[in-house]
Amino acid sequence: MSTAITFSEYGPPAVLRPTEVATPEPGPGQVRIAVKAASVNPLDMKIRSGLMANVAPARFPMIPGLDAAGVVDAVGQGAAAAMGDEVLGATVGGSYSEYALLERPVAKPEVLSWEVAASLVTVGQTAFRVLGQLGVQAGQTLLVHGAAGSVGVIAVQLAVARGITVIGTAAEPDLDRVTALGATAVPYGDGWAERVRAEAAKGVDFVFDASGAGVLADSVALTRDAGKVITIADMSAQKHEVRFSAGNADQAGDSLPELVQLAAAGKLTVPVWRTYPLTEAAQAHADLEAHRNQGKAVLLP
Repeated sequence: MSTAITFSEYGPPAVLRPTEVATPEPGPGQVRIAVKAASVNPLDMKIRSGLMANVAPARFPMIPGLDAAGVVDAVGQGAAAAMGDEVLGATVGGSYSEYALLERPVAKPEVLSWEVAASLVTVGQTAFRVLGQLGVQAGQTLLVHGAAGSVGVIAVQLAVARGITVIGTAAEPDLDRVTALGATAVPYGDGWAERVRAEAAKGVDFVFDASGAGVLADSVALTRDAGKVITIADMSAQKHEVRFSAGNADQAGDSLPELVQLAAAGKLTVPVWRTYPLTEAAQAHADLEAHRNQGKAVLLP
């Protein structure tokens, strides 16, 4: 038996509780890790609250969490890692736990902290996937809504490194952080579209909405083509004829090893805001839902 965070009903952060669970056993192609760090993602909160119940209903009791980094301590037949390896990846069956299963473990470079390694997986693959879906090229202009958020930060860095001109919307306290990543920072809120037009001398070619802040109609107006706008956060996408991008590691291609190497080389920064003991997962959710964070929250078993 081991300790995990579970919830048995939809609701506020308080439904998350430490629970004794059976320690998972790896199946073929899987490894079990002793978790050193587990990332908290916005999707975790949407699943816990019930917002995703119609799309991905929970099977109670559920261990939340998508990403983890840790040390391999059990290996299934045909798994691509060995006992004692330090790895990271997307988990099978949840990551808010002392032990978790990975199907596609990626080696963790020594230079990466456990916290950064765990934080890179979902946000990095999401940013990589959406940039590929948009097809934005060097010399074009990309608008990123939520540029200071976990996915937005990665998207901005990847785009800038590819020679793409990036404009990023963010809250006033975050504008300097967005600028430091190589983007032109624009305050969000009323009048954001006019502020973007003032900065985009050649217009906006594509829009990546990572905010879900009701910006799709004006984003389509900026590009004059709904096909050039993608959101990962606004469930009204269909109403605006905009693509809603959701996917997994397979749909992102084999991007995680590349993302890990970029981070290890110092070419990709993943800001970690705060760490919490595993047993304080509910507080982590509450802080993120109150938008207190400026970067990733990470649980430490």
